Amino acid sequence: MTQQDNKTNNTVNKKPSFTNNRKGGFGGEKKGGYMKKRDNRDFKEQPKDEFESKLLDLARVTKVTGGGKNMKFRAVIVVGDRNKRVGVGVAKGLDVSQAIEKATRDAKNNIIEVPMVKGTIPCEVEAKYGPSRVLLKPQTEGRGLVAGGAVRVICSLAGIKDVSSKILSTTTNKLNNARATMSALSKLKSVKK
Repeated sequence: MTQQDNKTNNTVNKKPSFTNNRKGGFGGEKKGGYMKKRDNRDFKEQPKDEFESKLLDLARVTKVTGGGKNMKFRAVIVVGDRNKRVGVGVAKGLDVSQAIEKATRDAKNNIIEVPMVKGTIPCEVEAKYGPSRVLLKPQTEGRGLVAGGAVRVICSLAGIKDVSSKILSTTTNKLNNARATMSALSKLKSVKK
C-alpha cells in the first residue's frame, strides 16, 4: 500500500467528530453543553447569609415631572438573626427585585442590637416616629409575642419571644410603625448585673 491509500483508509474508517470544532451547544466537550456530566464540576458552596429577611411593605410610587410620570417600586425590608440583632431598610428601584435588593442592603447597614433578659425586653418603652406611636411592654416567660403588623415582624426577627405591644396612633403606615418600633428598641439599655 502506498501512503495515499493509507490516508484514504484512515479517513474512511474515522468517524466524523462534531465536538472538535464546536465551542458548546448540545453536549459539546469543549465548553460544556447542557448534556455535560455534573459529577465533574466543583460547585463552590456559597456561605449562607446569617440574616433572615422579610418583606414588610411593597408599594408602587409615582413622581410626576414636567416630562411625565416616573414610576418606581418602594420596598421596606426587615432583617434579623433572631439573636438580638435587627434592622429596617427602605429603598426604591425601577423594578421589584432591584428595590428589594437595595432595601436589604440598607437594612443590613442599619442594624441595632436589642438588649434582652430571658427572652423579653428589660423594661417598658414607648417611642414616636412621625405620626406613629408604639408601646412595648415586657412579659413573663411563656406569654408569647403579643403584637401585630410591623411590630410583630421586627420583634420576631430580633429574637424577642415574650413581649406585649400596642400601636397607640391611628396610622396604618407600616414604614412609620416599623421605624417607631426600631426607635423604641434602640432606647432600651442593657441591664447591668
